Amino acid sequence: MIRAGRAGMMRSRLPRLRGPDGLSARLLLLTGVFTLAVVGLILAPSAASFHERWLLDRIRAAELASVGVEALPYSLVEDDTARQLLQISGVTAVAVQEEGVRRLLLQAPALPRTPELLDLRQSDPGARLTDPWRTLAGHPERSVRVMARPRYRSGDFIEVVAPAEPLKQELRAYLVNSLLLSLVVAGAAGGLLYAALAFLVLSPMRRVTISIERFRADPEAPSEPPQGRRDEIGRVEDELARMQEEVRQALRSRARLAALGEAVARINHDLRNMLTSAQMASDRLAGSPDPQVAKALPRLERALDRAATLATHVLDYGKTAEPEPERQSLPLKTAVAAAAEDAGLEPRGVRLVRKIPTGAMIEADPDQLHRILVNLMRNARHAIQSARGQDARGKVTVEAVAADDVVILTIADDGPGIPPRVAERLFQPFVAGSADGTGLGLAIARELAANHGGELTLASTGPEGAVFRLVIPKGQGAHG
Repeated sequence: MIRAGRAGMMRSRLPRLRGPDGLSARLLLLTGVFTLAVVGLILAPSAASFHERWLLDRIRAAELASVGVEALPYSLVEDDTARQLLQISGVTAVAVQEEGVRRLLLQAPALPRTPELLDLRQSDPGARLTDPWRTLAGHPERSVRVMARPRYRSGDFIEVVAPAEPLKQELRAYLVNSLLLSLVVAGAAGGLLYAALAFLVLSPMRRVTISIERFRADPEAPSEPPQGRRDEIGRVEDELARMQEEVRQALRSRARLAALGEAVARINHDLRNMLTSAQMASDRLAGSPDPQVAKALPRLERALDRAATLATHVLDYGKTAEPEPERQSLPLKTAVAAAAEDAGLEPRGVRLVRKIPTGAMIEADPDQLHRILVNLMRNARHAIQSARGQDARGKVTVEAVAADDVVILTIADDGPGIPPRVAERLFQPFVAGSADGTGLGLAIARELAANHGGELTLASTGPEGAVFRLVIPKGQGAHG
């Protein structure tokens, strides 16, 4: 048992041989297929050229023999001489046609099979390419009847009959040698091509794949920087690096949201108890004869009610879900004034300027609309005071316009504006425009606007200030 266990451990420590991955194997297979295709493209015309050249050599030899025969008296040739000439020429018969008259100069005994006609005077590329393979597959006793134009004598054509077996043997030897040479050359070219593609494509893609696998295993681990290439793979590496960084930021934001949710869940109970105590104290203050207390009490009660409602729904927000709005028809001027008061706007500092038609109404959830407006106004006040000081003067202008089926509120300030790097991600969680902000206010405000079927956007920003646009669809009973 111990030996078996040790043997298993030894086997587990041995490196496992791994074959090429899918892309490498496919590239290697395609390289091999293309190499063979190139070899085929080289061999087919080469075999046709060799086949035609061999036949032309026999034609020229027979043509020279025919010239010698005609030089004899009366063109008479003895049988022995004819056999020698035919043997030298490699043919079994020679005929010449001149001015429409065909003459048989050298004649051999009868052949066992009818010769196959090959007319070299005609240019048929298809026939030229297939003739060599017909010769290779032909019968051992096959012969060919070849016709061509004469070169060394006059006449219409010269015709010879030659056995195909010698051509077949020489063609086979030529193809074998050519095939070996072509395979060596094409194999070397294919190997160089595969090596180049492996270096230029496979290696960078493997590096990208390994980076993705490492990122999946540990997103917080540092990634290899892009190689700085300017081609498509370089673009892939750059986009992958950006995507990984964005995912890291999203994961960090998610972790912060989770931590915030846990913290809120822990303090929620204590906060509600504190609010309960504050409401009890508020009830006692209701009986106070002091006019200043009576004046401030409604504001205190509204703040306590909204705080209690927020504490009730804070866990739902931690689950990324705000409660459905309970729409009511609200006087727009009153809602804006209450939000400005809670946002800290006052005539002697950052003041509120209202451009709202008299009697304008809006149909919205009172608490959610209040939270949206307070967030926007408080952010505007903080931006002005952070740039000019706590005692600085400024203004926040709220303008309302009723258009079609929506009410458009424009909240503008005369502060320093929002930096461009922050403006691009202004409504994302934890993107704060100031050092003391949490970066959740605008994200919450946009979500509340979306709950109403509307939207909250940054209309413009610059040295003259920032302008936000809040669009709330009109409901039944809303008018302006």
